[in-house]
Amino acid sequence: MVAALGACTDASDDVSGDTEPVTEDVASEGGEGGEGGEGGEGGEGGEGTEYSKGEQANADFQDQLGGAELLTALKEGGHVIYFRHAQTERDYADQADPSMSLDDCETQRKLNDVGIQQSKDIGVAFEAKAIPVGDVISSDYCRAWQTADLAFGRHEKNSKLNFLPFEEYTDAQVEEMQANVMPLLIAVPDSGENTVIVGHDDIFEAATGIYPAPQGLAYVLTPDGAGGFELVANMLPEEWADL
Repeated sequence: MVAALGACTDASDDVSGDTEPVTEDVASEGGEGGEGGEGGEGGEGGEGTEYSKGEQANADFQDQLGGAELLTALKEGGHVIYFRHAQTERDYADQADPSMSLDDCETQRKLNDVGIQQSKDIGVAFEAKAIPVGDVISSDYCRAWQTADLAFGRHEKNSKLNFLPFEEYTDAQVEEMQANVMPLLIAVPDSGENTVIVGHDDIFEAATGIYPAPQGLAYVLTPDGAGGFELVANMLPEEWADL
């Protein structure tokens, strides 16, 4: 799957830049210029009816591990689990809203009742399955750190997981988001632990070429210790309990 990822190229007519990692053939496009729909599908700002390249990459993704094998691997630790925050009550590109303040949750999109329950259920499943969790890292957005808190009871904010304040991104801005998040994705967790990251769709897409939908979806990555990682599985919120 994904090894060391290179620079992003090409501009996109969608809500974010079109990212094309140089060293791999995973494509990207669209993103959290708008998370579509009450059900949480799409990017944070809205998308059209046709799949972007990033959405297609998400749809085409094949798990390398699943079920009991995935659970065994997670119990051994060494993975980064990147969650797109749980479902929100409204869909709009609040990062581009000049009245939005990271210090004021009332100016941001909020988790809805479904998203709150998704977050709690994820935490219950991790505890029931005895999946070890080390660092829990979130963006500064309330919907991200609240997902982390509801699921894992703690979080450490890292602004590298934040959006740039635009609804549409240039190539350079996509590359900046990629450069921001990659160190978090390739960092090997402490022995016997997994790192949890709770962030957003565009940020993940910038690094992997995959647009993670719907909200609450997680990707399990295994850093290789040499500046790359393998994408091994994706998980919907309700799937953790069934591992």
